[in-house]
Amino acid sequence: MSHSGNQRELESRVIRAAETALSSQQYVSAIDVLCGMGLLRAAQVDLWRKGRVDFLERVIQGNLSKISSSMAIFRRWALEKGLKPSETGYVRRTRGGTLPLQFSKSGDAAIEKHYRTHYVSPELSERKQQTLRKKLNRAPQPVVYQIHGAAQCSECGAEIEQNSLLFKEAEIPLCMACAGFGDLEFLAAGDVALTRRAAKYSARTAVVVRFSRARKRYERQGILAESAALERAERECLEDAGERAAARARDAERRREEDRELKLRMTEKIGILFPGCPAPELAAIAAHTSARASGRIGRTEAGRNLKEEALTAAVVAAIRHRHTGYDALLARGIDRATARQEVAGKIERILEEWRVRSSSETV
Repeated sequence: MSHSGNQRELESRVIRAAETALSSQQYVSAIDVLCGMGLLRAAQVDLWRKGRVDFLERVIQGNLSKISSSMAIFRRWALEKGLKPSETGYVRRTRGGTLPLQFSKSGDAAIEKHYRTHYVSPELSERKQQTLRKKLNRAPQPVVYQIHGAAQCSECGAEIEQNSLLFKEAEIPLCMACAGFGDLEFLAAGDVALTRRAAKYSARTAVVVRFSRARKRYERQGILAESAALERAERECLEDAGERAAARARDAERRREEDRELKLRMTEKIGILFPGCPAPELAAIAAHTSARASGRIGRTEAGRNLKEEALTAAVVAAIRHRHTGYDALLARGIDRATARQEVAGKIERILEEWRVRSSSETV
């Protein structure tokens, strides 16, 4: 590909990533663009924000020339769109407060400013812009690790026992006292109201996580908060426990009613799309795909809005599992793509039958 062709392709990738971020959150940053282009991963950004990467360009894919060109294209696009530049402070928490994060290898002030600048939609109200600025300028909450094995504090030399808490400052392990968290109390996860209030009233907090070997990821265990804040939160939760229980009951009933309504509307719409589908099948498909917290297509935005493509996909999935040997093929070790290909013809035949009203229902 020629140089001009490469440049056009780069511009297309930058603009596509920028427009995607802008449409979803009404502002866009350099990090959004780099992640959208696939040049930077969210996990790497997280490590950088925790001080475990000295400057962001170290983990961006591509040479400095490509990165510089991408950022220039991004800034030009943002100004042409009439977006409002807003400089944001990127900082990380330390024992002594906060430290600014470095983006570029050189640390040049002008380059750093370009990276820090977010571009905000002029359609966003001033109040929302102020809220956004506060959010973006806030340092990430410190993370404390509940460790599986023993460790040693790099500062005081104290032994940190198995299942105890450890803080990492730029990869250096610290005990709670040396990290400045020795006076904080642990509040286990589980009570959302208590956790929210304790975090609100505590001037200093930290998230406690533990690595799950089974799931291969860190999972939240609770928070650290000041004793006075925890006591205040506990008092308030006791005082309005009855009120919150009643509110939960009302919310649960509202959700059940919403679910019933969605199931009815979904049954009706699937019946219109597939008039030959037997009534028991209609009810079963709607109930299955609309189940709350199931992650199924009926709970997506398209499903809740009864979009034809979403409901058709739900019907296809039901036929695949209920009327073909698809699951048996998977049990025999056949990969999903091959198994789906094998049953595709039968699914299409059933779909065609269901798209036609059965003769017994014809007046």
